[in-house]
This record gives sequence, C-alpha cells and structure tokens, in this order.
Amino acid sequence: MTIGRDLINNHAFHETDRRKVAWVTGASSGIGKSLALRLALDGWTVAVSARNSVELDTLARSVENKIHSFPLDVTDREAAENTVRDIEMRLGPISLAVFGAGTYRRDSLSTFDAAAIGEMVGLNIMGTVNCLQAIMPAMTTRRSGRIAVMASVAGYTGLPGAAGYGATKAALINMCEALYPELERQGVQMTIINPGFVDTPLTRQNDFPMPFLISSESAAEYIMRGLERGEVRDRIPVEDESGLEAIEGASSKPEVRLDAPHVA
Repeated sequence: MTIGRDLINNHAFHETDRRKVAWVTGASSGIGKSLALRLALDGWTVAVSARNSVELDTLARSVENKIHSFPLDVTDREAAENTVRDIEMRLGPISLAVFGAGTYRRDSLSTFDAAAIGEMVGLNIMGTVNCLQAIMPAMTTRRSGRIAVMASVAGYTGLPGAAGYGATKAALINMCEALYPELERQGVQMTIINPGFVDTPLTRQNDFPMPFLISSESAAEYIMRGLERGEVRDRIPVEDESGLEAIEGASSKPEVRLDAPHVA
C-alpha cells in the first residue's frame, strides 16, 4: 500500500484503541459507511455523520450499540462544533476522526461551471475545514488522537473530467501536509487517505474504464491496515508506482519547464 516516497510514522493503533470512540463523516454510503462498519466490528464505538439521517439510522441498527447516528451537514461550521460536543458528551472522547464527507461531479470544457465547482469546494474543502476546526482543539488539549482525511489520488495529477474535484482533493492534501508537523508536536497524528477508483454511488457515474477498481469494503480494509500501521499517507488500492502511473495515464498533462537563464 505504501509507495516509496510516502512516509510511515510509529504511532500505530494499540489494542486499547479498539475500545475507543471513532467519528466518521460521509458515513451514509460508500467508503465512509464501509469503514464505519469495519471499525464497529473491530470493537470501536463509532459515531457516524452525514446529511441522510435515514441511512445513518439504518446503519446504526446494523451493529447494535456500536454505531451511533449524529446527522450533520458538514458545511455548517456551528453544527460541526455542536456535533463534536454531543459525541463526546454521549460516547466519550473521540480518539479517531475520519473525514470522508464529499462529492464528485464530472466536468468538461463544455460543462465547466463555477457554481458546480463552488459546491464541491464548499463540501469537499470547507466541510473538512469545519470538522477539523471542531475536533483539533479537543485532541490537542488531550495531546492524543488521530485525524484521517479522505483526499484522492486525483489530487496528485490533473485527470480529464475531474478538474473541479481534483482541485479540491489537491487542496486537502496540501492542507493536511501543512498541519501534520504542528499536530504531531501536539501529540495528534494525521493520515491522508488517497483512494484510487472505488465502487461507490459517486464513481458509478463514470463512463470510462477505471483501473484497479475495488469495492468500498475492500477500501475500508486497506484503510484499516494503514491506520493500524500509523501511516501518514495511505494510497488505496494502488500497491506500487506502476499502479499510480496507470491512473495518471488517464491524464495528458503538458510539461512546462521554467529553466533559469544561462549565464555566460
């Protein structure tokens, strides 16, 4: 799972962590839902958030007394802060926060739309920012915890059809890398999750071949392994550089070189 230039730290999960509280956003479907189930089956008490309260309630009933519904629109900053307070009051301190709420819209030159991209920025970036602001003070005060942010390999390179989406994921990668050293000094760990193609309701709109496509359940398994090993960057399901290159191969980006002028 880990690629040559990626980093691993030594802050892996311990057995006692599996009896602690995890908070997963974007948990009504896809990777978030599968990860919430996986965490619960591994012994975690899991708080799940999304806008779809009906799906959250169904998920909570599937693993009785281990998954708890906390409906939330992550674009509402005050609601995110209230949700953290509610979770910690009802379940206890949050040890693991996984921010997976987000959306994806295909775009093209002919359908490029500022309003649609603005919606992705609001949910993918600012929704994550709101949750980070809500959880970081509590974790840094306790000097413990791990935050995992769902980015994407689309954040590493420009892919046709994902101009807006890829830009939001690139922003998340950049932001998390900037926060990582400060959080670590405060005893809080950061993991950046970068999925490749995963079979979810969002990716089913794609009308092109998706290399290394895996199920959301398999993605959750990869994520758990990465979290248990304390990985900083967690690319799934890409196992090696050739896999990443296959995904990047969908991009025909030009190379622009800015060479320093020759001085005689």
